[in-house]
Amino acid sequence: MDRIVDIETDGRHLAAERGFMVISENHAEIGRVALDDIATVIVHAHGISYSNNLLVALAKRNTPLVVCGTNHAPVSHLLPISGHHLQGARMRAQWQAPKPLIKQAWKQVVAAKIRMQGSIVAARGEESGAFDMLARKVRSGDPENIEAQAARRYWPLIMGKEFRRDRDGSGPNGLLNYGYTVLRATVARAVIGSGLHPTIGIHHSNQANSFALADDLMEPFRPFVDWTVCRLIENGDAEISPATKQSLAEIMTFDVRIGEERSPISVAVLKLAQSFARSCENEALSLALPAPPSPLDLAGMTAGEPVT
Repeated sequence: MDRIVDIETDGRHLAAERGFMVISENHAEIGRVALDDIATVIVHAHGISYSNNLLVALAKRNTPLVVCGTNHAPVSHLLPISGHHLQGARMRAQWQAPKPLIKQAWKQVVAAKIRMQGSIVAARGEESGAFDMLARKVRSGDPENIEAQAARRYWPLIMGKEFRRDRDGSGPNGLLNYGYTVLRATVARAVIGSGLHPTIGIHHSNQANSFALADDLMEPFRPFVDWTVCRLIENGDAEISPATKQSLAEIMTFDVRIGEERSPISVAVLKLAQSFARSCENEALSLALPAPPSPLDLAGMTAGEPVT
């Protein structure tokens, strides 16, 4: 699997040299990673410097560089201008896709997310039947905002009644922010690699959001981050640390089922992005959405355990 490189120590210099990303401190090399092996570079530290050659090398490989704020949520993504040989045609098809197709796509994404949430709730030992019912109630475009109704049920069941989702919060919220950052970067890479424009979303439409489509397509995979955070907290790891970051990054290696095939999440998000691109081109919706995992599948996830 491709590697997620996290830079958390201040004062480092990142450069490209003979096919490697080289990390230096005070002009002395302290580590290197093959550029072709990197899925994402995530930077939390301050005083970091970059060589232009590295930024070019990452862009050529369609590898995002994500800069995070103090809350471990992304404030910037660096991605290439061109990521696919049919990019122009696909972006036109994406922009011109019929509105009913886009609304149906959001319906399917929301329903898939809610069913995933139901799987997490069931794996936590809670009653989950309401989530399947809510998923069936989602209509084209989700005008009743069933997604929000499901969220109001979901968070107290998995995190406790006192929990409040807060992007600027610490503890569990910081863990969630970091996990979503890794997931968002993986989906953004898949979107660019599929020849789609990341700003043209299915549902998210904030004018300041340059990655609206990534935010849309990552929705069915968010519950895997939630599950891992729950397990980390149970293990006594409620704060961001090198060990919890590594565990959250490992989520991308977890296998999910799409149809009759199983693929790591890092591959499944690419299949979903590609299926959306083809749906826009053909004006016929056929999304490759992941099926909800069983409690046994979730119990087998290694991402919530210490990683060596």
